[in-house]
Amino acid sequence: MVDLVSQYEKIKPAIDDAISNVIQNAHFINGPEVTGFKEDLELYLQVKHVIPCANGTDALQIAMMALDLKPGDEVITPSFTYIATTEVIALLGLKPVFVEVNKDTFCIDENEIEQAITPKTKAIVPVHLYGQAANMNAIMEIAKRHNLFVVEDNAQAIGSNYHLTDGTVVKTGTIGHIGCTSFFPSKNLGCYGDGGAIFTNNDELALKIKMIANHGQSQKYYHDIVGCNSRLDSVQAAVLRIKLRQLENYIDARRDVAAYYDAFFGPMKGIQIPFRSDDSKHVFHQYTLILDGPNRDGLNEYLASRDVPSMIYYPIPAHRQKMFASFGAGDLHLPVTDSLTQRVISLPIHTEMQKEQLEYITKIVEEFIGK
Repeated sequence: MVDLVSQYEKIKPAIDDAISNVIQNAHFINGPEVTGFKEDLELYLQVKHVIPCANGTDALQIAMMALDLKPGDEVITPSFTYIATTEVIALLGLKPVFVEVNKDTFCIDENEIEQAITPKTKAIVPVHLYGQAANMNAIMEIAKRHNLFVVEDNAQAIGSNYHLTDGTVVKTGTIGHIGCTSFFPSKNLGCYGDGGAIFTNNDELALKIKMIANHGQSQKYYHDIVGCNSRLDSVQAAVLRIKLRQLENYIDARRDVAAYYDAFFGPMKGIQIPFRSDDSKHVFHQYTLILDGPNRDGLNEYLASRDVPSMIYYPIPAHRQKMFASFGAGDLHLPVTDSLTQRVISLPIHTEMQKEQLEYITKIVEEFIGK
C-alpha cells in the first residue's frame, strides 16, 4: 500500500546524516532534534503549541486526560474509524457515544451530533478520515452552543487546509480545542517507528498536556498530577524534520495518484470515487472506493491474486466490536456505517507510484468489474 523504501532512497543522504548526528551526540530523549521538530511543526501548522509524544493513541489519551473529564462523562465520536479513537475513551472510564457518518465524506455526520447530546456529554471527537476533513465549521458551532470540548483526530489528514466561515484558511488539527496526530510510518508524514503529537492554541491546555506526557511534572521530580510517560525520541524527530520539508510535495503526489484513479473509475458503473469537499483539501492518506454492485470481498481477493495490495478500512465498526459490548453499542442503528464496512475498499496510494503501476492496478480492477 505504501513504498517507504523508494521514498527513503530519494532523501537518503539527509536522513542518514540526521540519524547519525543524533547517535553521535547521544541526545536520544528530548534532545535538540525534538525541540527543532516541535518548532518546525508549529510553524507549518500555524499553531501556538505542538507537544510531541510517543504515538497517536497516546496523543488522544493525553488530550482526553487534559480536559479533566470524569468517569461516566460522554464523548461523541464516529463508529466508522480506527479503534484507537474510541478505545482511549473507554480506557479512561468515559462513555463513547457513537454516531453516524456522512455517506460521502466518511466523516462524522454533524447533523447527528446534536441529537446525541445529553447532560453528560462533555466532548466531541471528529475524525478526519482518509485525509478528508470533517465539517469543522458546523461542529465548532455545535460545541460552542453546548459548551463542549472538541478534540480533532487528525492522524490521517495532516496538511489538509480547511476554510473557516470567516474566510480564513487553517490546517486541520488546529481548529478544535486540541488536535492529535500519528506519525506511524505509513502516514502522510510518517517516521521510522512510532510517534505522535498534540496541538493546541490554548496556553493552559498546552501546559497541562506537557505535564501529563511527562509523568505529571512541570519540574523534575515534582509530580503535581497523574500523568504518563509518552515521548517522541530524537531519532524519530530527526526523520520527521526532514520529511516535514517534503510534506507538501508528498501531498501533491498523492493527489496526482487520486486524480489518475478518478479519471479511470469515475465513468465506471458500480463504483463511487472519493468525494471532494469545497471546504477542505483532501490529502489522500487513503484512496477509498465505494462499490455499489460489484462484490467488494471478491475484488479484494482478485487483486491479491494479481499481486495488487488493497485494504478494507474498516471491516468492523467500533460499535460492533466486542470491547464495547458493555455499553450496549451493538444495538445501535447506524445503517450508513454498517453499509460502508461492507462496501469500501482502499487501493494503493503513495508518493512513489509510477504510471505503469497505476495502469496495472486499474486494469486489474476493470477486469474484475467486467466479469
